[in-house]
Amino acid sequence: MKPALRALDVQPCANAAPAVPARILRLVKSAPERKALASGQVDAVIDRANGAVFLLHEARWAAVAVANRLLAALPQDEYQRLLPGLDAVELACGDVLHEPGQLIRHVYFPLAGLVSLLALVEGHRALEVGLVGREGMVGISLALGVDVSSVRAVVQGGGAALRMTAARFRKELCASLALQDEVYRFAEATLSRANRNAACHRFHVVEARLARRLLTTGDALRSDEFPLTQAFLADMLGVRRVGITAAAGALQRRKLIGYRHGSIRILDRKGLEAAACECYRIVRNDSR
Repeated sequence: MKPALRALDVQPCANAAPAVPARILRLVKSAPERKALASGQVDAVIDRANGAVFLLHEARWAAVAVANRLLAALPQDEYQRLLPGLDAVELACGDVLHEPGQLIRHVYFPLAGLVSLLALVEGHRALEVGLVGREGMVGISLALGVDVSSVRAVVQGGGAALRMTAARFRKELCASLALQDEVYRFAEATLSRANRNAACHRFHVVEARLARRLLTTGDALRSDEFPLTQAFLADMLGVRRVGITAAAGALQRRKLIGYRHGSIRILDRKGLEAAACECYRIVRNDSR
């Protein structure tokens, strides 16, 4: 006789991201629920609002496949094989995942949120050299044989992620050609974006770069409003805070953004896209 289903009976979440199929992700938004699904503790998810039942296989695969593109690109059997080594975690804004010169102990596959990669100069000055969201992973240097981080990885926008130990990741990478293909593809895309960012920092004015960065953040967080301080923006763009103040003020006067108490709101997305440098459109199109 087949044993009874171990069901996760949860209330629907009103704040589920609209771009993700509501029937699944509204039920598995929190880290404990995702961890229960990923670890095999339940066999089904029940939507108490309408009594619908989603089997674990469908719910687990759909939730992550939509949320992280690198994992979504794997064959389903390959992803299922990775599941025992993945832990669901909740990343909070400001969390530091890696520090320069320290061993990389975990890799992260964001399901939501955004992680900023910062190069440190003289121990305290910082410049953003990369961003990682749902399209990839944090800790890509492990795949290239380097187990020490060269950057500070800071969570800019909080959200759920799947985490794997460095040792397990190396083992899985050696065992899976499909995982190698996707990880190396992401590594190449990361290098390409870094090259683009270097040229952008050198040739484009601060206002256009700021517009690009705000659009990129909004895309990654699926929101037109998000927390960003002027100090963090200065690190992102490699300029002094007075430069950020002037650029943000110019965008505000054009009614493209609103800025208040460390929170930025995009008021006119089309107008902000017109104000951004060409790098925003190039990188966005390359990522599709």
